[in-house]
Amino acid sequence: MLKKTVMRQYWRIQQSQTLISMAFWTSTLTLLVWPLVSWRFDEMDPIAGISPTYFGLAGIGLTVLIIVLSIGWVYDVTFGLWREHLTVVQERNPFTTYKLNPPFGMILSQTNTILRKMADGDDEVIRHCDFVDRWLEWNAEQEIWSRTMSSWKNIIEDEDPFLIHLSEESRNKLETSAEDLQDF
Repeated sequence: MLKKTVMRQYWRIQQSQTLISMAFWTSTLTLLVWPLVSWRFDEMDPIAGISPTYFGLAGIGLTVLIIVLSIGWVYDVTFGLWREHLTVVQERNPFTTYKLNPPFGMILSQTNTILRKMADGDDEVIRHCDFVDRWLEWNAEQEIWSRTMSSWKNIIEDEDPFLIHLSEESRNKLETSAEDLQDF
């Protein structure tokens, strides 16, 4: 419970970081530029009872804000580097390339079972189903499947989460590795 609360606060800090960063950029650059241009406002008369210094600071701040937002717009629209970044992130994520998480694996195995029953002896469909079965068997040997099996047994309190798509040997290996896990 403490871990979740800490992570929620951390997430909130990250979400507000953009606005805080923008405020820091604007105020820091405004105060850095001000000594260079402040002499222009020394001789001016107040406008509507407001010192020209405030107008100067507001003008510099607004200019900095527009420049920073313009750079962000150019970065997004013209360069679009974030698109390539997301592509690389997806390519490096094993669960979008070759690994299956257990809930999706369960759905895939059910679909594969239905497809196999409907195949009517079609060799290409059976070949595909055999590939999916081998893929599911390999994934069942991965740690995430062991953790999921452990969770099913401990959280859902299901003594025998039966995985029809696995061979008896793979099922036994998975159950053994789930029992050997240290849940944190």
